[in-house]
Amino acid sequence: MNKKVAKKLIKDALSSKRRTLLESEAKKLISAWGISTPKSVLIKKKKDIEAEAKKLTPPYVLKVVSQDILHKSEAGGVVTDIKNIKELNNAWTKMVKNISHKMPTPRIDGFLLEEMASRGVEVIIGALRDPQFGPTVMFGLGGIAVELLKDVSYRLAPLDKKEALEMIREVKGYPLLTRFRGSKPVDINSLSETIIKLSEILIEIEDIKEIEINPLLVYEKGVMAVDVRVVLI
Repeated sequence: MNKKVAKKLIKDALSSKRRTLLESEAKKLISAWGISTPKSVLIKKKKDIEAEAKKLTPPYVLKVVSQDILHKSEAGGVVTDIKNIKELNNAWTKMVKNISHKMPTPRIDGFLLEEMASRGVEVIIGALRDPQFGPTVMFGLGGIAVELLKDVSYRLAPLDKKEALEMIREVKGYPLLTRFRGSKPVDINSLSETIIKLSEILIEIEDIKEIEINPLLVYEKGVMAVDVRVVLI
């Protein structure tokens, strides 16, 4: 892990009087702990689209990067499954138009272009400084399971491998991670290690109030953090 990179990201954000990291920064932070994120480029100007897109393999995902837009999808700031440069240019133009209609004067720091992650089992992991219990880690199945059923488990940080595995097995949706209805089991080992890494980040960097990966895609081998949010103290 590269703690210097992570701490510099936090320092730069705080010096800019920001209390959240931009998504590109948040992904750099967790990457410093060895958590996989989609290959990406940050594009500042539309004229650079073609040159920057050539560094990646389609299909693409385009996301607005703005400290004023916390919920990108609701603002029209996310387009997925972009297959080529023509579609990418159209997506950029439409996105800028949609955002300007909903938010007349947002500060836009650029656009994050990513390789679209392959489908996996969606889970959510998070860590926060609870006012009563202190540093706490959360795990749950993604999508409807966490939103409606509140199917989550908690542990105090820091935690070890045994505790991380217990968290995973506690949720009611655990069978979805194993051989449920003939599906192939996912990489529980990598998932537990990622939970531990999130715990370590919270303990190591005291300026972080909350960090969340939602969704984290879990595969037969490995994981991929698709969306990351970091809130600072």
